[in-house]
Amino acid sequence: MNKTYLRILTYARPLGDIIPGFVIYTLLAIVFNITTFSFVMPILQVLFEKGEKVYTQTTFPVFQFSEAYFKQLLEYIQYYLTAESTPKTVLLRICLILMGSVILSNIFNYLSLRVHGLIRARVVRNLRKDVYDKLVSLPIGYYTNEKKGDILSRITNDVQEVENSVVNSFNVWFKDPLTIIILFSLLFYVSFQLTIFTIIVLPISGILIGEITKRLRKSSTKGQDALGKILGIIDETVVGLRIVKAFNAENYIKSKFSKNNQLYYRMVLNMEYQRRLASPISQVLGVGVVAGTIYYGGTLVLTHDPSLSIQPHEFFYYILLLAQVLAPIKSIANALSVIQRGIASGERIFELLDKKNVIKNKSEAVDLEGFKSEIVFENVSFKYESDEVLHNINLTIPRGKTVALVGPSGGGKSTLMDLIPRFYDPSSGAVKVDGYNIKDVSVSSLRHLMGIVTQESILFNDTIASNIAFGISATKEEIEQAAHAANAHEFILGTEDGYNTEIGDRGIKLSGGQRQRITIARAILKNPPILLLDEATSALDSESEHLVQEALNNLMKNRTSIIIAHRLSTIQNADLIIVLDAGQIAEQGTHDELVALGGIYYKLNDMQTA
Repeated sequence: MNKTYLRILTYARPLGDIIPGFVIYTLLAIVFNITTFSFVMPILQVLFEKGEKVYTQTTFPVFQFSEAYFKQLLEYIQYYLTAESTPKTVLLRICLILMGSVILSNIFNYLSLRVHGLIRARVVRNLRKDVYDKLVSLPIGYYTNEKKGDILSRITNDVQEVENSVVNSFNVWFKDPLTIIILFSLLFYVSFQLTIFTIIVLPISGILIGEITKRLRKSSTKGQDALGKILGIIDETVVGLRIVKAFNAENYIKSKFSKNNQLYYRMVLNMEYQRRLASPISQVLGVGVVAGTIYYGGTLVLTHDPSLSIQPHEFFYYILLLAQVLAPIKSIANALSVIQRGIASGERIFELLDKKNVIKNKSEAVDLEGFKSEIVFENVSFKYESDEVLHNINLTIPRGKTVALVGPSGGGKSTLMDLIPRFYDPSSGAVKVDGYNIKDVSVSSLRHLMGIVTQESILFNDTIASNIAFGISATKEEIEQAAHAANAHEFILGTEDGYNTEIGDRGIKLSGGQRQRITIARAILKNPPILLLDEATSALDSESEHLVQEALNNLMKNRTSIIIAHRLSTIQNADLIIVLDAGQIAEQGTHDELVALGGIYYKLNDMQTA
């Protein structure tokens, strides 16, 4: 069995509380279902046989695990039902037992399906949880190389495909093979010669179905990739709809979506044609097997050789059993074709789950108890794949100081800041906090020391209070104090439900300045000793910038602050200004020192002043 399939089934763990019940219920459902058809032969005998019946087994046989025992048991049951009774009485008994057997078969089948439903729900729940946990734990660098739509496709459509195909077919691999084994045992019991003939003919259908499933699996992988592209386009359209409309690009984006949608349509249609082909092929081949068996079995009925011939009622019973064999064989054939789509989706999911997280704790990682002295960059270089972004950075940031990072776009400012909370690891060199290489400390204790406010206000579709207290257990009074310090309390009270107001997806119900003040309140509530401010006021109007800057000043009091700024007027009072150009420290000093130097900073300041 495919290793991806088996790995998917491990997500039903713990199996100890469900598998025994599933096996017992399924086995009993099969036994009573087959027992139902076993009473057909006595009915045929009652209806078609004439004359007195001679019974070979009139006492209950002693149990032994052998073919002879089960044969004697069947003959005794036949004797018990038919001996010393009129044909009508025997027929009534058999029909009542037949009805009871059907009821019991369906009861146990229902119980089996309940357990199977539990397995399916558990697999999907655990698989989706693992995928989400992996997405959260992967480093930020992973998302620079992956398409958002493809990631969304894996956690939604791929998991759904696994549920629809792989998990739903789980009972097929236990119930149907066991049914086939039991039915073939009965077929051998009725006629050894006919059964050998059937076994020789049946594999032909298996070969044809196998070829279809191979093609279906390849098509499914391509189809899921195409769906990922579609989801990516949808996400980009929703997020950038303002720009799409402003540039009259509706027709362009529609054309782009239509092209990818048409490609996915053709792939889905091709997969559907191939999947649907499995059922008619298996049915035609099954009827062919039955027709060939009827012809061959008919010759055995008509032969006069006692060693080969079978009785007419036995032949009818054999054909009925054979028809029952074809149903689970067809079910397995259909499952094989459907399951390939799920396995292809499973492989995409496990490709994500198997990604190595390069940002992780060492086995003996140290927990930082606080920030006491300094942050140091020692010969730090960093590159994305082959492009070097930072080169040989040496920098010391003392506790309590404000350090600003400025310079032309693409100089490496954001990358340098991202190394501090260990969103990325340096390609060479070391970043140290209080003398500890941050690779040797626990990630959680390192990030616990830091508060981050970015240019884009990152908010969540929740209440204002929940966004301020994000990841922190805080009282209502503490949340309000943080909002006061961030100049946010007044506008919050003016909203519909105050601190309980839902702000919509990404805070869309708030203005840019309001969103930024919420993120500052969040950082104030965390009360971190180190602040990372990435152009926190660059996207605001003058009034909002004034309110936000005042909130930032409150936030930065008595803290170590690293600021990225394009507006040099906001960082003129910084203790140290670092000018980054082409990934290297080109200049450093105070505002007055750098202006007097007449270099890159002087030119940038002169341009903004003008």
